[in-house]
Amino acid sequence: MAGKMFAAIDVGSNEISMKIYEITPKKGAKTIDYVNCIIELGSDTYKDGRIGEDSIFKVCEILNKFKKKMKEYQVNEYRAYASSAVREAENSVMFLERIKMSTDINVSVLSNSEQRFMNYKAYAASGIDEEMNKNTALLDIGAGSLQVSVFDKTNLIQTQNLPIGAVRIRDYLKKFGSDTVALENIMEEYVSNFIIEFRNLFINDKDIKSIIAIGDGITNLKKAGPELNIADRITREQFDVLYKKVVETKPEELSEKYGIPYERATLMLPMAIIYQSFFDNSKAEYIVTPHVSFCDGIVADYMDKNGMLLINKDFDQDILASAENIAKKYKTNKKHTGNVAHNALAIFDALKNVHGLGRRERLQLHIAALLHNCGKFVNMNEGTLISYYIIMSTEILGLSHKEREEIANIVRYNIYYLPSEKKASEVLKSADYMKVAKLVSILRIADVMDKSHKQKISDVKISIKDNSVILSVDTLADITLEAGMFNGRTELFKKVFGLKPVLKQRRRL
Repeated sequence: MAGKMFAAIDVGSNEISMKIYEITPKKGAKTIDYVNCIIELGSDTYKDGRIGEDSIFKVCEILNKFKKKMKEYQVNEYRAYASSAVREAENSVMFLERIKMSTDINVSVLSNSEQRFMNYKAYAASGIDEEMNKNTALLDIGAGSLQVSVFDKTNLIQTQNLPIGAVRIRDYLKKFGSDTVALENIMEEYVSNFIIEFRNLFINDKDIKSIIAIGDGITNLKKAGPELNIADRITREQFDVLYKKVVETKPEELSEKYGIPYERATLMLPMAIIYQSFFDNSKAEYIVTPHVSFCDGIVADYMDKNGMLLINKDFDQDILASAENIAKKYKTNKKHTGNVAHNALAIFDALKNVHGLGRRERLQLHIAALLHNCGKFVNMNEGTLISYYIIMSTEILGLSHKEREEIANIVRYNIYYLPSEKKASEVLKSADYMKVAKLVSILRIADVMDKSHKQKISDVKISIKDNSVILSVDTLADITLEAGMFNGRTELFKKVFGLKPVLKQRRRL
């Protein structure tokens, strides 16, 4: 085959699947083959807290079969990811090492926000984007949780993770018996509590016009209504028919009648209840079903990171939109944070041959600048420390836990003294010490350049001369406050880069 052969492997919570793609410059990714095997790792983790020995053996067996399939297609490259069932398992590290020893396949564990962002990329890459011209909720139902992302036209305005995944709900409520109708009432009460709380806290003033459903669950629900001839959209009326069937029919009957694997049929009721609850608590008129899976998200993410994705979209803007929404929630001074971000990025870009950091670190600096004062909403005296805890506690779609931890520490040490790596290790945890140090030193300078919060400095020309970084600013404003405090904020910069920042004012009429 002429194109690049790529394999996407999803070690999921209720199945392991792999798609083989051919990637070409003109046509993008074309699915060549798909294999899957149902194995409920989620049941192990959510019930016992760890992945059992039998499950580990089966996973290794399945992945060795996948490896043979990859060899048949002469796969050039692959990505293998695991999500919540592995992430939450107390023996996750040993589990991944067992896979590596048995199969020589490297499986990486994604944070929730990384996994959901890949699913979003799959949807965006599918080309079905007309729904984003209205208020839309993207529902990504996983085994362990539900991710709800709300879009206002093309802008991501809110994303939250709710602990109501299909496997988690099913297994948790098994204790209430096997009466399907009674179980439906219990599940409905359990789920609607979360959905109503989400609506009241985050989307009360937004009229959600449509729902986008990602994942295999919605595909199985559609199979229960062959007479409805559903294509890519389910109306409220059609969903009512599907919902009634799922409530009134036992999983074994759904499996036999509609050709749905039994394990998946057991998940149809909790999934249907989640969709129904969202219908009940919004003004959505229909559900869009784009037919994308997590494997499609994996290949979309791979292509995006390698400049191969055939759509004109900058996904970093969605991550920034998520951060801006957090800043808005905590009523930060938008003019100040915008000015700090502008100047911080200007310094970052001017020093790109010095610091050796890339696009992702630039994004982290941008987010840190936007959120560095968010804690003042809670407590003016402890604003910096509270900002750190807000960032650590708030999911930002598209960022790994490590990246978010680094941003939180950039914000923390913007004000606090940054000790040696050894002394800071307890707070930094998984964060890269030198990355944090470099970005903190830049943020400190950008922050002090707007100490008055009056945006006196916005036109900055940066040059490196001898052992100094010259920041020449064109402004007629009185910057005595900024200039007076500038030197006191440059010590870390000098230690990190071996360069002395110098602020020079050029007055022009």
